Amino acid sequence: MNKTLYNILSGLGVFFTVILVWYLIIGIGGLPRYMLPAPLDIAKSAIEKSDNLLFALRITATTAILGFIFSLIFGVLVAIIFAEFPLVRRMLYPYTVILQSVPIVAIAPLIIMWVGAGPVSVTLVTFIVCVTPIIANTTQGLISVDKNLQDLFLMNNASRAQILWKLRVPNAIPSLMVGARISAGLSSIGAIVGELFTGSNRVGEGGLGYSITYANSQLQTDYLFALVACSTGLGLVLVFIIMFFEWLLLHNWHESARPVDAD
Repeated sequence: MNKTLYNILSGLGVFFTVILVWYLIIGIGGLPRYMLPAPLDIAKSAIEKSDNLLFALRITATTAILGFIFSLIFGVLVAIIFAEFPLVRRMLYPYTVILQSVPIVAIAPLIIMWVGAGPVSVTLVTFIVCVTPIIANTTQGLISVDKNLQDLFLMNNASRAQILWKLRVPNAIPSLMVGARISAGLSSIGAIVGELFTGSNRVGEGGLGYSITYANSQLQTDYLFALVACSTGLGLVLVFIIMFFEWLLLHNWHESARPVDAD
């Protein structure tokens, strides 16, 4: 059997198995709809409220993508500075770890006070959530260059800029893509969390985070599940986009992008 077809059938098999087990749990446990709605009810709710769902998705996707892009640009620039200036790296790198460990709920009031509630605050929260993996992975890739290759460049009178752009940066691309893949998955989480604490509370202006809070308060569990599924789908789409670019950049020369069954 073709490997691609086998993977598709395996995925479908797992999906339908989960649906079957879901219905069995509902049937055997006798759970009320407000606790665990059936998959069909979730689908109906998503269709009935598709306009609101798509509108909220557009708002969340916009802030998630913007926050991710800003974190990617800023993270790469910071990583280059860290790689080129070891003293700066030793002084400031620990603070990037501290930034990752700060709970968003703790700094949300400060963000609202500085820039106000709304999309800008949500984008800033997404940026804070996404930037650390990019800095950490890209920095590691930039400083993990084979010393023999560096000596070879120096023997040929390569300048510092040539060593950076022709040796360090290509060597760091795989690590950068790992960080970008992690951050892409976190971007949807950051956007939704940002909406919960710093997003708009005005009806009709909130994204998925606001809609999740509203659906939960109204015990609209079927719509709540639809929102969660939509949020998960957004994260997966962003990760798959990064994976495509990773394959595009690496498949011709790097082992990490080669097929598993390649010779």
